[in-house]
Amino acid sequence: MHKTDFLVIGSGIAGLTFALKTAKKFPDKTITIITKAEEEETNTKYAQGGIAAVWDFETDSYDKHISDTLIAGDGLCKKYIVEIVVKEGPERVKEIINWGADFDKTTAGEYHLGKEGGHSENRVLHFKDITGKEIEKTLIDEANTLKNISVFTHHFVIDIITQHHLGRIVTRHTPDITCFGVYVLNKKNKSIEKIISKITVMASGGAGQVYKNTTNPLIATGDGMAMVYRAKGRIANMEFVQFHPTSLYQPGISPSFLITEAVRGAGGILRTTDGKEFMQKYDERKSLAPRDIVARAIDNEMKIRGDDFVYLDCAPINREELYAHFPNIYSTCKSIGIDIAKDMIPVVPAAHYMCGGIMVDAQGNSTIKNLYACGECSSTGLHGANRLASNSLLEALVFAHRIYLDVINKINFIEYTQNIPDWNAEGTNDPKEMVMITQSIRELKEIMTNYVGIVRSDDRLERALIRLHLLYEETEKMYETTTISPQLCELRNLITVGFLITRGAKGRRESRGLHYTTDYPERSLWAEDSLF
Repeated sequence: MHKTDFLVIGSGIAGLTFALKTAKKFPDKTITIITKAEEEETNTKYAQGGIAAVWDFETDSYDKHISDTLIAGDGLCKKYIVEIVVKEGPERVKEIINWGADFDKTTAGEYHLGKEGGHSENRVLHFKDITGKEIEKTLIDEANTLKNISVFTHHFVIDIITQHHLGRIVTRHTPDITCFGVYVLNKKNKSIEKIISKITVMASGGAGQVYKNTTNPLIATGDGMAMVYRAKGRIANMEFVQFHPTSLYQPGISPSFLITEAVRGAGGILRTTDGKEFMQKYDERKSLAPRDIVARAIDNEMKIRGDDFVYLDCAPINREELYAHFPNIYSTCKSIGIDIAKDMIPVVPAAHYMCGGIMVDAQGNSTIKNLYACGECSSTGLHGANRLASNSLLEALVFAHRIYLDVINKINFIEYTQNIPDWNAEGTNDPKEMVMITQSIRELKEIMTNYVGIVRSDDRLERALIRLHLLYEETEKMYETTTISPQLCELRNLITVGFLITRGAKGRRESRGLHYTTDYPERSLWAEDSLF
């Protein structure tokens, strides 16, 4: 058994920012970060576009950024949360700059501010087209200088420890569900260990792997959301899955390579395979409309024409700017024979970001005591029905800081919970055939992609729920009789996430933001969170 003052699940921008702040504030306390892969393998690392923040107050303002976010969120944003994130964001960005994060500058020495879909002004700070990688490296380097931070790599969190594990009956109506720590699978020696903590921060990232085509890395299996749901915590707005309009079309390649929205912000134009521009038919903002509109437009054009992709034309972009700001995209496309300076890029929508997740308040508290959540796994109210481009990294920084401020006044009043039982693996055996797990994962991805994708209907969603329930029953039986493995746990988590997305979509009888259903194509007058 391990004991730690602060336990952080996930090593992306949200988890690392919180860990750094608490480690510096409390040099005598221990901070433990758990990650199921290498510490740098996170969704943060793959963020290309940048981080949105009001920087140039001569042309931009908080009111403009707030308005852009609310418009993109299509009536479901919590306005007070939007105001908090937008107004506190610039100060949080300055902090990571002070830690060493590098962002591109103009020849005049000012920060180069990009513009992306849904933004009314240039406000996106970026480092080339690998902003997330730069931020991740900066935070890891800073964390490595602090002796009271320990990082457990290749440790898979199985479940949150609550009163349920002490023999108490826990339901969603239990008022005092409390997190005491977690059970983890040490992937190196295959032992199941318990980590007891005073404060636990869930920063486990997204769930893009629930779909066949996704820009998310293989680790994005919705583990945190599924664990909190199993522990009877509240989950919100899971039906709002953001499909990035432009991932590189490469059949059979997973994850899909992202073509950042900043390419369209710089002047890139979407065209059908015969070279015709089409976004003017769907929105006056054309290729710079918010992601939900662009993704649905591309999906519709592909279906109408029977095409497998559309094109992104980079010819209107100044060559010098193209090479300077998008070197990673240029080199990746060049490696498969596409010179983006003269060749159009074949692109398709791909699952990209979860706008719903673990429901939290303005301080990042989940509905389970001593358990916080921030980053993509959380539902703060910032994104509403659709995330504004490059607001995610900003949200992670702001909520990591707000959680840090909240725990300062709590940590010395929380005691460790004793007598936590060891994990009970009695009656389980090694799986006879791993194909049972891998085939179920393939089935899940097909169900979600075909029935719960960009465009939905009641018939498709009902069919998905029936098939997901069958997968759930098969997997739970396997879980009860089979030795724990990361693959089995990920399958179990993905099925839970798939169910939450589908049930949320089935219950939302309207089309709003990222959720579009052919049975209810209109937006209703009343908007409420979907809660589970």
